[in-house]
Amino acid sequence: MTVMTDYARATAGELAQALAAREVSSVELTDEAIRAIEAKDGPINAVVVRDFDRAREQARAADAALAKGERGALLGVPMTVKESFRVLGLPTTWGYEQFKGWLPNFEGPPLTRLRAAGAVILGKTNVPPGLSDWQSDNPIYGRTNNPHDLGRSPGGSSGGSAAALAAGMVPLELGSDIGGSIRVPAHFCGVFGHKPTVKLVPAWGAAGPAITEPGPLQDLSVCGPLARSADDLQLVMDVIAGPDGDEAKAYRYEPPKPRHATLGGFRVLVLADNPMCATDDEVKAVVEEAAAAFERAGARVLRSSDLLPDLAAAQPDYMTMLNTSMTRGQPNATPVDAHVWANLLGVQHTLRRRWAALFAEFDIVLCAPFGTPAFPHKGAGAMQEGATLTVNGQETPYHHQLAWAGVATFPGLPATVAPVGKSRSGLPIGVQIIGPFLEDATPVAAAGLLAQAMG
Repeated sequence: MTVMTDYARATAGELAQALAAREVSSVELTDEAIRAIEAKDGPINAVVVRDFDRAREQARAADAALAKGERGALLGVPMTVKESFRVLGLPTTWGYEQFKGWLPNFEGPPLTRLRAAGAVILGKTNVPPGLSDWQSDNPIYGRTNNPHDLGRSPGGSSGGSAAALAAGMVPLELGSDIGGSIRVPAHFCGVFGHKPTVKLVPAWGAAGPAITEPGPLQDLSVCGPLARSADDLQLVMDVIAGPDGDEAKAYRYEPPKPRHATLGGFRVLVLADNPMCATDDEVKAVVEEAAAAFERAGARVLRSSDLLPDLAAAQPDYMTMLNTSMTRGQPNATPVDAHVWANLLGVQHTLRRRWAALFAEFDIVLCAPFGTPAFPHKGAGAMQEGATLTVNGQETPYHHQLAWAGVATFPGLPATVAPVGKSRSGLPIGVQIIGPFLEDATPVAAAGLLAQAMG
């Protein structure tokens, strides 16, 4: 057998097909991925926890299974996962120096399901401390750089994930998102990323080391894929989504199909601006180019609707819920009253119903994932230290950019980022496609069709 020469560009689905056809072996693909990491990762610093010996063992087992005629959605495909996921035998620090070397005693559903599908886990990718920044820089593993410009951030908190993908080291990644942590890195690095509907993917294996109980608050936080294609996003979602444990006794994962199979079938609402944050003109231009691609295909595209929920009114409640979720388990965190949390859940539910009314008239919402392309590195802890971000030549509060993530995160909606544009300086620019609750396949499909139409 010979290693596929286009490994650095092949999708996970293509690799899985080649493996099933016995055109290439998992050992060959795994060795090629390891060579790519060792050759490329030095200046990028994305794959910070390496598990190459065990990966080769997994690859040999995958080849043996393939030789017997066994098949799996990812059988023999090498990949990495975000450092925050608990992986037996590997440290899970969340970038906190006090947890350096901490080892978990269990793995959660996303990891166990990827393994059951045959994925070969090469190691783990870098994050910011507490997963709380759009950079990926921590005192244990150092700073991850954007493959397109080493002087810029790859995003966060799944920044190592997107950087490893964009650099051609791995074909697939598993990340998490609560404040844009999948979507912003995908946008900064020029890859696909999907934030699933809240609770669709059981996330209790993604709790930080400070949390003794296995389950995180999952009213905002999600686990989801980053990939080289929209088809790969759907491939992974079909593997990791669905009820777990006791819930699986009664519930089944039967996701709705995409609402449309062609770009021209979609009913699109375009959000060029967000009242709670500034957006760079270059990013807006790419959103408009994407809207024009839908229009050329015959789609119904509107740029305003009375059905759109009040984004400015929702933002304070999103920030309160986000802060509560993100500080859980941290020293000196200020707890919220249980009634406050219950009221927030009520607001969230009401907001979700308002979005449901909108999605009776529209299929997707097209908007920015973040207000700028990848920005130059800032010091670690920028989110906590009141940093600013230059948008259209003006200094704006850094944390305000949480608003673009919150549009989908607070009501728990699925959102996909498709890499469809470039800045004048050649940096990737993506668009965010928000879909109806539990209809994840709709924004994923739209992302794939849009990327194809825009080249």
